[in-house]
Amino acid sequence: MTFPAIVFSFFLAAFFGSLLHLWRGGSLGKLLLYLILSWVGFFGGHFLAEILDIKFIDVGTIHMGFGILGTVVLLGLGYWLSLIEQQN
Repeated sequence: MTFPAIVFSFFLAAFFGSLLHLWRGGSLGKLLLYLILSWVGFFGGHFLAEILDIKFIDVGTIHMGFGILGTVVLLGLGYWLSLIEQQN
C-alpha cells in the first residue's frame, strides 16, 4: 500500500465508524470504540484479501471490498457487545 492509500483507508474506515456513531448515538468513549474497531476491521479485511489473493472491489492498491466487509463485521460485533449492561 502506498502512503496516500493508507491515508484514504483511514478516512474511509473513520467514515463508517462515524456513521454508526451518528446513527446509534452514544458517548465520546463509544465514538473512540467505533473508530478503533472500524480501523482494525478495515485493515484486517484488507490484509486478509491480500494474503488470500482475493480481488473484490479493488481500488488501486486497496482491497476496498474486503476492507469494508471487515469494517462492517467488526463494527456490528462491537456494537452488539457494547449493548450489554454492566451489573453490579
